[in-house]
Amino acid sequence: MKLDLDFIRNEYPSLREDYVFFDNAGGSQTLKRVMDKITAYYMTSDVQLGGTYSISTQARERVNSGTAQIAQTLNAKFPHEAVIGSSSTALIRLFSIVIGKTLQAGDEIIITNADHQANISPWQSLAEQGIVIKTWEFNTETFQLELEDLKQLMSAKTKLVAYCHVSNIFGTIHPAKEINAYIHRQGALAFVDGVAYAPHRLPDVQDIDADFYVYSIYKVFGPHIGVLYGKEEHLLRLPGINHSIVPNDDLPYKFQPGGPNYELTYALNGISEYLQAVAQHHGMNANEPIRTQMQFAYDLFDAHEEALAQHLLNFLATKDKVRIIGETTADKDVRVCTIAFVVEGINSPEIDAKVAANNIGIKTGNFYANGITKALDLDRQGGVVRVSMAHYNTFEELERLIAVLDDIF
Repeated sequence: MKLDLDFIRNEYPSLREDYVFFDNAGGSQTLKRVMDKITAYYMTSDVQLGGTYSISTQARERVNSGTAQIAQTLNAKFPHEAVIGSSSTALIRLFSIVIGKTLQAGDEIIITNADHQANISPWQSLAEQGIVIKTWEFNTETFQLELEDLKQLMSAKTKLVAYCHVSNIFGTIHPAKEINAYIHRQGALAFVDGVAYAPHRLPDVQDIDADFYVYSIYKVFGPHIGVLYGKEEHLLRLPGINHSIVPNDDLPYKFQPGGPNYELTYALNGISEYLQAVAQHHGMNANEPIRTQMQFAYDLFDAHEEALAQHLLNFLATKDKVRIIGETTADKDVRVCTIAFVVEGINSPEIDAKVAANNIGIKTGNFYANGITKALDLDRQGGVVRVSMAHYNTFEELERLIAVLDDIF
């Protein structure tokens, strides 16, 4: 079934402007439904939670409903397994601190050199208390995190492995279910960064058996906050980071100093409503389970994004001086539609500037995944050119970009 882009784009007010957004991996456009929820919260329930008066009760129910919706999007077992925070970066830092309190000198944590610094730096900081940090390096030929390489690093002292579900440069989908199964067989925890995955595929934390899973909601059509899933058993045993009088079983509040942002958390309902609206507009019965409707919508997104990726990759393949940094296939089972490349003889920022002059937004650099650009010796070119598409992008927009790139190289 073909995605009805007129219906889709009408949900995003910013897309009515004469501008092309191909920097979606940095942050997606925001749904009108989300904006409306924020406005409604401020106009009708802008009070503190915990009161017995009716508006306070309504405010609490609204905030709780947003948490429940994002938990359902993750396929968490319980709503309280979803911890809402200011950003994925802040949430990873917070959980590195609380997890670090349970570790001893000599324990090991494995990170990768293919991740965003958000899932590297916090863990590296634990070296100050004697934690041994090892690095799982990606294969520079295949652009993959190879499981066999991880096996060489893990030991009886390994307590946690932190890695990305999808690379924000390569666009490669790592086999999280297989990786997590191996990590668990070795008695360690799997901490998965899903920031580059969630905008393109519906996360399922139970299916991949992640212990922790984090992503940025502002990259998934919502407000500028993040969410971190943790298995209930882990959240209960970990020390809290909120007020000392907060009970240990008060989830997720024990990990939310000051509480979540009320209006933005309530606005998460807008994302769920959007996915259901997409499914129903394309023929799905409204009585189907919400997760089923969400998956139906994402399947439509995936097919459209795969076609966009194929079109861009086909163009780039005609250019002898272009090197794709990542998989050259558009297969949706292998990659998402975040495509990075470099051009021989041209610094990447030069390409960015020429594209920007045509009201088209792409981006260049290392995208805080500097382990990748360092390993591939790409910093001397100013990093990579990254074109990150979303399901609301059109072939007409992509043709505009291709015409500009064709003039450049």
